[in-house]
Amino acid sequence: MSNSADSPGTGSSPARGRRFRPVRVLTAGVFALAGLIFFTSFNTAKGTNIRTDDSLLKLSDLIHERSHNNGELDESNAGLRDDIDALAERGDGSSKAEDDRLAGLEKKAGTQKLTGEAITVTLNDAPPDATAKLPGYPEPQPDYLVIHQQDLQAVVNALWQGGAEGIKVMDQRLISTSAVRCVGNTLILQGRVYSPPYKITAVGDPEKLQKALTASPAIQNYMVYVNVYGLGWKVEEDGAVTLPGYSGTVDLQYAQPVE
Repeated sequence: MSNSADSPGTGSSPARGRRFRPVRVLTAGVFALAGLIFFTSFNTAKGTNIRTDDSLLKLSDLIHERSHNNGELDESNAGLRDDIDALAERGDGSSKAEDDRLAGLEKKAGTQKLTGEAITVTLNDAPPDATAKLPGYPEPQPDYLVIHQQDLQAVVNALWQGGAEGIKVMDQRLISTSAVRCVGNTLILQGRVYSPPYKITAVGDPEKLQKALTASPAIQNYMVYVNVYGLGWKVEEDGAVTLPGYSGTVDLQYAQPVE
């Protein structure tokens, strides 16, 4: 969107002293602006190459390093939890009814492994050179060709509505406090970072799960982009699958005001 300005008037008026020269003032303004740009660039770069300096890559490297570390901590936490459960079962004085109730709560909480018939939904970005494959649709904007947070959330919500007993996104089990969030075209889930393709596996009745996916208005809208621009969509029946138990922290994390 361009801006326009009124042109100055062309009428003449009596000169007073030296004639006003717009070109000379404009030239001086250009040099002043260039000097400001050079100063700002120097101040930002601080003597580094702002195009290729490795320091600009440190944030991305740090994110991937923390994601890897979080994965290792989750595995370690899962092992310690198994050890604690084994020690607790040796003799905690509880009755069988109490043990059964505890096992039921753990199953609902998603902290224990879950085995059953499952389906897997895979979502993927469209090719970067994709064009509209059906008449009457505009050529795609970059935003049309990537998986968004609402797409992943639509699949997860539909699977829950279809009676899923448990859901795994990538290699992590979802629980009641899990948040499926995307930044750009990367998924951030429980402190770890993932790139497409994204796989969502749900244990439950495969027929009911697939019907729930088909009935979801949000997924119906997503399928338009699948058919027109080539976004990835695949639903597979996996047979018997074992989902891992959730091994992360169950403490609620929230922002607090700075005092």
